[in-house]
Amino acid sequence: MNPTRRKIRAQVYATVGIHFNELVRNSAFTVGQIQYHIHRLINDGELNYGEFHGQTHYYPPEYDKRDQIVVALLRRETSYKIVRYLSEHKSSTPSEITDELVIARGTLEYHLDRLIESDLVEKQYDDKARVILRLEDPEEITELIAII
Repeated sequence: MNPTRRKIRAQVYATVGIHFNELVRNSAFTVGQIQYHIHRLINDGELNYGEFHGQTHYYPPEYDKRDQIVVALLRRETSYKIVRYLSEHKSSTPSEITDELVIARGTLEYHLDRLIESDLVEKQYDDKARVILRLEDPEEITELIAII
């Protein structure tokens, strides 16, 4: 395998779910070089990719679509912080999360919409009709957090 291609592949394996712009920032290669070698790696079955919310992310070939979505979401700093918070607190209200993470309610809602849509977080209501947030599958999330 070409040395440039090998380095790009190693970067993707070391940073599963890395998006294209981050790959460019973290390497000494030009955009064109990365595009060329990524294309070759995908065609050779050495890498896989997924496009999520406007960014292309790269993965080792064994990552299925579900894992790709989860990792792509966790690569976003605010989504990661929300999921991490919920993994440590079992359940929480939106106000608790915004206060603890010091983020705007709109920012929380933006990320929650994607996390709920991807079945990572569930939204329920308690007996007082307050929103309660929980992770859908805490064990799966804990494993994937370890990758990030």
